[in-house]
Parts: sequence; C-alpha cells; structure tokens
Amino acid sequence: MRPSVSYALVAAAIGSAAAMPLNPRQQGGGSTTIECAAIPSPFPTWQQLPQQSTLPDPFLPLKYTTPDNARDVVAGKGQGRVQTPEEWYRCRQPEILQMLQEYQFGYYPDHAQEKVAATRSGNTLSISVTAGGKTGSFKATITLPSGASASKPAPVVINIGGMQNQPYLSAGIAIAQFDYTSVAPDSNGKTGAFWSIYNGRDIGVLTAWAWGFHRTLDAINMTVPEIDAARVGVTGCSRLGKAALAAGLFDTRITLTMPMSSGVQGMGPYRYYTMSGQGENLENSKQGAGWWTNSKLGTFVNHAENLPFDAHTIAATIAPRALVIDQGTGDQFVNSKGTAVVIYPAAKVVYDWLGAGDKIAISVRGGGHCDMSGFTSILPYVQKIFFGTPTTKDYNSLGSYGSPLTTAFPWATAVPKA
Repeated sequence: MRPSVSYALVAAAIGSAAAMPLNPRQQGGGSTTIECAAIPSPFPTWQQLPQQSTLPDPFLPLKYTTPDNARDVVAGKGQGRVQTPEEWYRCRQPEILQMLQEYQFGYYPDHAQEKVAATRSGNTLSISVTAGGKTGSFKATITLPSGASASKPAPVVINIGGMQNQPYLSAGIAIAQFDYTSVAPDSNGKTGAFWSIYNGRDIGVLTAWAWGFHRTLDAINMTVPEIDAARVGVTGCSRLGKAALAAGLFDTRITLTMPMSSGVQGMGPYRYYTMSGQGENLENSKQGAGWWTNSKLGTFVNHAENLPFDAHTIAATIAPRALVIDQGTGDQFVNSKGTAVVIYPAAKVVYDWLGAGDKIAISVRGGGHCDMSGFTSILPYVQKIFFGTPTTKDYNSLGSYGSPLTTAFPWATAVPKA
C-alpha cells in the first residue's frame, strides 16, 4: 500500500489539493467546477502503459495514458487533457507529484510528523530531526556576504558537493552547505541522519538528500535571521544536481532550482539518451547506482519508453517557480545535448502556457562535467530571480546545439487553448 500524499511538503507544493478529494473541485472559488481525473489505484505497470518513443504529453492525466489510444496519446490528442492553468495546478500538478514519487523518487516522509531542532555556533548549524521516536542529526555551514543582517537579509543558495562561492558572495548571496554523506551515503548503506529515521522505506537516496536540503532550510529559518527565507536557491552537480532537482520539486519554499550537469534521473532524458555523452540511460544508471531512486523505477529497466513521464515532466512540475539548467558541451558523462534540445524546450512549452516562461532558463556553456564555470555562467540569471537585476544574456539559447528537436514533443502542436 502506498502512503497518503497529504503530507506537509508535498501538500505545500500543490496547495491544499493534496489533502482534498480529487473530484470535483471548484475553479477559483467560483461556480465553474473542475473535474479532476481520478488517479489510478494501483498505479499501472509498464505493461499497462503505452510505449512512447517521444516525450509523454504532460497535459494528459495518467488515467487516459493507455495503450488503447496510443496514437492520440503521442500526438497530444488524447481525451481528458487538462485545458487551463487552473486545472493544471488543481489537478495535474498534484497528480504528477504523486506519480513521480510512485515511479521514481519514493514517497517523501510526512514533515508534519517531524520535530526539527537547530542551534547555531558561528557559521555552523547543528540540525536534529525526530520522528516516530527516532532521531537523525547532521551539520551545515553558512557563509554570509558582506552587509547581510537581520534588517537586510540576503538570499541564499544551499549546495552540496561544493560550488564557486566567491562570485555569489560578492553579488550579495549567502552560501549554505551540508555534508550529504552524513544525511545518506551514496550507496545502499542505510546510515546517516535520514536512514536513522526512515530505514526500511522504499525511498531513493536522491529524495533523502532533498530532505537534507529542506531540513537545512528549516535550520536557517530558525537560527539565521541574516538570510531571507523568501529567496532560496538549491544546487549541486551530477548526482547531487539530481538531488537539487528533487529538492526543488518537493518544497515550494525553494525559489530557484539550479541542477548542474545532472543527467538521467535529473534533467537528462530517459528517451533520446544517445545524443551526446556516454549514453547514460535508465539501464546503466540503475545498474551502477540503483539506490538513487526507488525500486519501482527498476521495473521499467528495458522498458523506459513505457514510462509515463520524462525529465521535462519533472521540470514542468516545478512551475511557476524558477529553474535554471546548466550543461557543458564538453561533458562526456551526461547527455547535455539531449537536455538542451529535447528536455528544456519541452518543459518551456508548459512554462510558457502557464505564463511563467521567464522562470525557466538554460545555460549551455563550453567545458566539461561539473565545470565550476557553470556557476558564473548562470549567476546573471540567479541575480535576475533574487534581485530583479536585468540581464542581456540569452538564457533561452541552446548555444552550439542549435535548435530544439521539436519532433521529440509532437504534443506541443496541440497545446490547450487556455
């Protein structure tokens, strides 16, 4: 039996909808009723889903994603597609959040059942979380820019694995960092703060690290008045970029999600995985680091084209909050071209439809995997989001990759008329 989705963080991410019945709902408190498609229970297996070589239609509820109408499903002509932004936020966004937990991330723990305690000593935060009679503890560090104070708080970027700090500090942005291995190891080992509380649950390590981001933010809000809780970025690179993406997905307090060179299970496509890099896909990522995601994703090995989502779905679900994607053209490990010409433009279709097109961005730079230049490359966009600072840099450019591969998302020719 899967857990209820009426837990605090996911409920926050989708408004009050997670704690409400799915049918019917009123639009905007008026007389117009929005009928949400029921979420299938149990969720369909790969055998019960259509094979889609192109990116799945993000507007189509899972109930209608069936092999019976496969041609219409692929073309964006399936019945029951959401028709308005109100219906997206009320129905489709919460459904996707639940679907992504079911099929990839594992179910995020109920934050309402957690008690967080934090103390600050200089630049070190000691964080303790208790739930179900069990406690997990870890530490984080903070570095404040010059001039930050309780009366003039600075925005913050929380990162794991290290980043290029000084340009951000010089721009007036605080940096926070936590040791992700003390939250959960990058292995099947069930040690660290997260597993001290939640050992035995089918949850991927990316979700455990996302939880570490969120508890670090709790501690900042409790002990660091020099930081503005309304301007928060999360970042990491490679597998830690995947974790930063999950952190942004599951907590609406995150203003700006900044995945760097994140690849499959991040912003890399499950489909179109041979466009550049070493061909990172579901099969070899699950074989090499099966613990990143839950066991259900493993049932789609050799059947990735039956997944009812891809990385563009994850990106679109963060909307209308900001997302900036960093990719290097010299990255031999992840499929940077696939992210740039397939995933980014497909996600932007949804952002544009929601009226949030300026809240999604990509930086296609030269350089390789986790090149620190990526942080300075996206900094003007970060300043735009945090401070409203204009920038002349084109964060919709795909650089040397050229133009979007529009044949990868045929449903974009049938975007609902909002």
